[in-house]
Amino acid sequence: MKISVTHSTRYRYCGPVRLGLHILRLRPRHDGAQRLLCHELRIDPRPAVSTQATDQDGNVVAHAWFEEPASALEVESRFSVETLRENPFDFLVAVEPLLIAPAAYPEPLRSILEPYLARRPEPAAVGDFAQAAAEAAAWKTTPFLMELAGRICRRLRPIARAEGPPLAAGETLSAGKGACRDFAVLFCSACRSVGLAARFVSGYELEAARDPGRASMHAWAEVYLPGGGWRGFDPSQGLAVGLSHVAVAAARDPEMATPIAGSYRGSEASTMETSIRMVGGD
Repeated sequence: MKISVTHSTRYRYCGPVRLGLHILRLRPRHDGAQRLLCHELRIDPRPAVSTQATDQDGNVVAHAWFEEPASALEVESRFSVETLRENPFDFLVAVEPLLIAPAAYPEPLRSILEPYLARRPEPAAVGDFAQAAAEAAAWKTTPFLMELAGRICRRLRPIARAEGPPLAAGETLSAGKGACRDFAVLFCSACRSVGLAARFVSGYELEAARDPGRASMHAWAEVYLPGGGWRGFDPSQGLAVGLSHVAVAAARDPEMATPIAGSYRGSEASTMETSIRMVGGD
C-alpha cells in the first residue's frame, strides 16, 4: 500500500527567541516492512547548520542549529512510502527458547538486547497483567503477544491526550485508560516482565488519520523475535502491525523516539499547532 503524509508543526513565541539545537525524528524508516519512496523536510527559519545521522536504533535523525532570533518555528515533513507487510506473521521464530514465555535469548544476542529487556520499577499489577495474558495464551510467545495487545485494547479506555510524555505502565493500568503512547509503554513493560525485548515506536496509522479530527501521530510497540526481527504490535487496536502503519522512529525509551525535541531562550510562552494530512491506497 502506498501512503503519503504531510505533517506540519508550527511553534509561535510571544517575542523573538534564541532557538537552541533541535532534533527531528521525522524521516520514515526504509526496511523490510516499508519502502521510503521520497522524503522532504522543510524548516523555517532555515537553520545555520543542519545534519543527518543514524542513531543507536537505526533511526535517521536531523539536527538543526540556528543563529538568528525568531518569533516562530515551522517544521514540515512530506513523504511517500510503500508498506510491504501484508502478513504480519510471515516468519518462524528461529530460537526454540523464544517459543515459550518466559523467554530466554541466547548469547550474544541477549547482551545486545539487554537495554530492551531491562525493567523499570513497576507495581506488581503490571507483572500480574502480563502473567494472566501469558497463561491465557498457554505460555506460547506469539499468541501471548496477540493476547496482550487484545487485553489492553479491550480492557483500557482510549483517550486523547495531545501533550505530555507517556505515563508509566502502572499508572496507565491503574487508571484503566490512556493515550496510544501510554498503551505502548504498558505493552513494552509487560513484555519485558516475561523476558521479551521490546521498544517504543512512533509513526502514523492510516485508518485513524482518515478522520481529520483524529489525525495525529501514533505510537505502538515492537518486540524482537529471532527469525522475524523487530515485529510491531499495536495495543491501541489489539492487532499486529501490517500495511496501515508507517514507522518513523523506535527506541528503548519513548523520549528517544520523540518527533521534535529542542529548546529556546527568551519568551516565557509559546504555542504549538500541528496539522497532519495522510492518504493511502493501492
